[in-house]
Amino acid sequence: MSRELLEILFENDDLIAVSKPAGLLTVPDREQKETSLKEILNNKYGRIFVVHRLDRDTSGVIVFAKNESTHKYLSQLFEGREVQKFYLGLVNGSIPNKTGTIESAIAEHPVIKGKMVVHRKGKNSITDYEVLEYLGLFSWVKFQIHTGRTHQIRIHMQHIGHSIVCDETYGDGKPVLLSSFKKKFHLSKKEEEEKPILNRLALHSHQLIFKDADGKEVNIIAEPPKDLRALLNQLRKWKS
Repeated sequence: MSRELLEILFENDDLIAVSKPAGLLTVPDREQKETSLKEILNNKYGRIFVVHRLDRDTSGVIVFAKNESTHKYLSQLFEGREVQKFYLGLVNGSIPNKTGTIESAIAEHPVIKGKMVVHRKGKNSITDYEVLEYLGLFSWVKFQIHTGRTHQIRIHMQHIGHSIVCDETYGDGKPVLLSSFKKKFHLSKKEEEEKPILNRLALHSHQLIFKDADGKEVNIIAEPPKDLRALLNQLRKWKS
């Protein structure tokens, strides 16, 4: 991906916020075989500082610092829970309570590297949720996370029995097919098999709110990308 294709949501002398596409790494992995968002921004700005991360398959708002002092300042805001973080996600099933708070400690999986589990000896983790829409087999949900644990929303939704759609680690990982909810579905004659409407994690970093070093509020929003919007439109169309 070239820097021209990146959607810049906010920029000043100290920081830059972009809308990360799903499938792009935030930082290089150990093998360094594929481009990361950090590298793309480094190529454009010379040197960029990582403040927080998004999972590869999560899309949406992510902030980077342009200098060391801003990096230190923003890192302290995130660590001190002084950043309001909102996500949007599609989950499996209908969540019975329209709003709620999940407060379940999260720890690293004892055996599987990179996987997390709910465990009483883990780190305190708090997720608020609000169902925005019930869409047949799914619920469209807004989340606010008050802690920043690895895979927090994903593991908390699995914990209450409503995993994020297409989550291979904490759910069934199944892609969303139109045939699963459109009653009279027929493949077109040109197609041998049905193409999924969505086959990536249905989670999106929607909004970050914080105060900059001068005390001015910064409110950054990334609207859901095309793939999620297309899926929502189909679900609304056929939910009856």
